Amino acid sequence: MRISGIIYYSQVLFLLCVMVFASCGGKPVFTGNAESPGNTILPPPTPPLSRPVIGYGVISVSYTHVVSEPSALGFSLGYLRKSALVEVLERRLVSSGDLTESWVFVGGGSQGWLREDVIQVYDSEAKARTAVGSLLP
Repeated sequence: MRISGIIYYSQVLFLLCVMVFASCGGKPVFTGNAESPGNTILPPPTPPLSRPVIGYGVISVSYTHVVSEPSALGFSLGYLRKSALVEVLERRLVSSGDLTESWVFVGGGSQGWLREDVIQVYDSEAKARTAVGSLLP
């Protein structure tokens, strides 16, 4: 093999290495590692340019407090009973130590924050109204 061929292949190898190392700077999409149970994918917060309503929610517990901020430290603004229909305007993940909770901001007469585990969210008002019918006695 000639010297010019060796130089050509070493230059190609160098450029490939530069491209590989340059592409390794992204942020991880999930938390934890493959062995830990905390390997969960976190959805992004509600995009600001999306539709004004994420969906419609139906309260699935006997009653729940609507609070002023998405945490256990928020003060109560009122409460909602089972099968109440609300507009879901925003979704937010809140971390406190090792615990991550999903909260939703609801609109209407009782505007405020609810933990997402007390509400069933549907993409249309018609689906939510159908779900209300199945929750009523």
